[in-house]
Amino acid sequence: MQQSEKYIEVIFKNISGETAEKIIASLAEEADGFEEDADGLKAFFSSSTITTEKLHDLIQQQALPYELHELEAQNWNAVWESNFEPVVVADFVAVRASFHPANKQVQHEILINPKMSFGTGHHATTWLMLQQMQAISFKNKNVFDFGTGTGILAILATQLGAAGVLATDLDEWSITNARENFDINNCREIRLLQSDSAGQGGHFDVILANINKNVLLPALPRLKEQLNPGGILLLSGILAEDEEDMVRCAAEAGLILTNKVLKNNWLCIRLSV
Repeated sequence: MQQSEKYIEVIFKNISGETAEKIIASLAEEADGFEEDADGLKAFFSSSTITTEKLHDLIQQQALPYELHELEAQNWNAVWESNFEPVVVADFVAVRASFHPANKQVQHEILINPKMSFGTGHHATTWLMLQQMQAISFKNKNVFDFGTGTGILAILATQLGAAGVLATDLDEWSITNARENFDINNCREIRLLQSDSAGQGGHFDVILANINKNVLLPALPRLKEQLNPGGILLLSGILAEDEEDMVRCAAEAGLILTNKVLKNNWLCIRLSV
């Protein structure tokens, strides 16, 4: 978002993470940014590039209730920074911005440029992935982060000693933001590709995928083929009610469920070959 421009804010309340991702995908071309929290999703549009009337027409295609507000020009960087809180997963890892004080109580810290994007650790699925990575040995392992977003999971894998990390995302904005975050965390060795292909033909000891169910289900057979013997596939972005479908499809792909964790109706599933 430009620092002092006028914006239009659209709020979708009480929606699932999967619905939020669908909205983001459909509005990504027109929107300047998104903010996701426990209450729902906010989308921001520049008033210089789209009218309120056109925006109403565009939003109504979502067939969801929404609120629309015109926002006065202000220092948007300061607004976003003031609303961004560090994320702490026990004494294991903290995600913070550079303007936050260092957290000396955790084993690992991840610095990010705070922007309106999924993956800053506030969403339950990201928190679950970070937490469950503590139980996995990354030392000298080859890792694939499928749908990297802001790059948090790839950064943590690197900090945990991974020998090599491949991170991919289809969204160009996510690629740009992930690259920035890799730089500020001194993780420039991470391979970053703009792609929706699962695995890029490589083979991995650990695969991380925090994406919605509709992307994960068809990707499971390919992801399984990308796993080395004894490899681990850690998944989230899955609602509790979708557990049966996910576990069944995983079994059909030759994957074995070894652990599952639930938080705020979201699942994190660990699979192996």
